[in-house]
Amino acid sequence: MKYLTIPPPSSISKYVRFFWELEGDASKKHPYIHRSMADGSAELVFHYNGIFDELLSDNKTFKSFTSGLDAQSNKVKRFSINQDFGIFGVYLFPYAIPKLFSIPALEVTNQMLDLKTLLGKNENGLEERIMLAKNTSERVEILSIFLEQQLLKSHTAPPGVFETINYIIQRKGTTNIDILSERNFLSRRQFERNFKRFSGFSPKVFSRIMRFQNVLQDLGSKKTLTQIGLDAGYADQSHFIREFKTFSGYTPKEYFLNKGEGTAWRETK
Repeated sequence: MKYLTIPPPSSISKYVRFFWELEGDASKKHPYIHRSMADGSAELVFHYNGIFDELLSDNKTFKSFTSGLDAQSNKVKRFSINQDFGIFGVYLFPYAIPKLFSIPALEVTNQMLDLKTLLGKNENGLEERIMLAKNTSERVEILSIFLEQQLLKSHTAPPGVFETINYIIQRKGTTNIDILSERNFLSRRQFERNFKRFSGFSPKVFSRIMRFQNVLQDLGSKKTLTQIGLDAGYADQSHFIREFKTFSGYTPKEYFLNKGEGTAWRETK
């Protein structure tokens, strides 16, 4: 399996965290199962080789899109493929959706939208150009130009909540919501409403997801599970276990010690 990340050009770095690519081997005898966990950021995803099936809870499957938006989510999703695959994507900052696509982030939370539904006539052959690209560098160039053009179309000035969202990301979810609302010179109710519009979640839920995402970075470390939980700011071990299972479907032990389903790509980082 090969996983790599590519930093964005400075022209879009305020809205793009990084580009990424994942390639792997799979077959009917040895399918690859990917587990998508809770994440406060959205991704534009392009399957240039093979398409995954989403595994639903009632043992049914649903064919995923060829390309589209996998929006910010507080839920676990599972996908499977039984052939070699290649995926290219761009990992966005939470507030990028309103800026790039002129829709409130809240409207797409927990959704997966195919590219043509998301962009309409603005899709303008983007999927085809990505699919026909010769290599990763060419894909990055094509998508960077597209995102630059989307930003030029947007005349909305970034509100102060953008910086607050960034602050929570930098603080790895360990924040006080009342202090954040005061920093924005808003009542808590006004602050939460504004925050939700641009991130898709309340400040409290977003902070919980950011703390969870930070914990995932400890895969492969030599820390004990107790130390991982304490370092992340969880009150106690039961709190850590409960939160981790809510956002991943695993207990920390299943994920960190037993190398849970779909963790192979993280180990290639």
